Amino acid sequence: MQHPKDSGKYPHGKTGLSRIFHTLIHSRDGFVATFRGEAAFRQLLLLHALLIIAAFVLDISAVERAIVLAVCFISLLVELLNSAIEAVVDRISLEQHPLSKNAKDMGSAAQTTALLMVGAVWGVILLG
Repeated sequence: MQHPKDSGKYPHGKTGLSRIFHTLIHSRDGFVATFRGEAAFRQLLLLHALLIIAAFVLDISAVERAIVLAVCFISLLVELLNSAIEAVVDRISLEQHPLSKNAKDMGSAAQTTALLMVGAVWGVILLG
């Protein structure tokens, strides 16, 4: 089977602004599905909203503020990917399987690592 890129056409025949527009629609759908279906994502949104507000209220440098924003968005990105992994694993089978468990546990470990990064950044900023 020929890969779509090899044929000179993008999947679904969309190029240019149409492709960008449809990408944004799919991204919105992903955010909405994650927000509705994943309590952890909603909790992280609240946590990071509070941290971002704190970053603008506290007397910290612009660089520190930018780092706080970056790590908050990285944590949300990791949770989106973790939720995607869980959805794919569940779509394949709800049956218990060691590889399915490993995939979900690895996604969880990635999110834990991201949250440790957020905590470390805040620790360095607040404690100097």
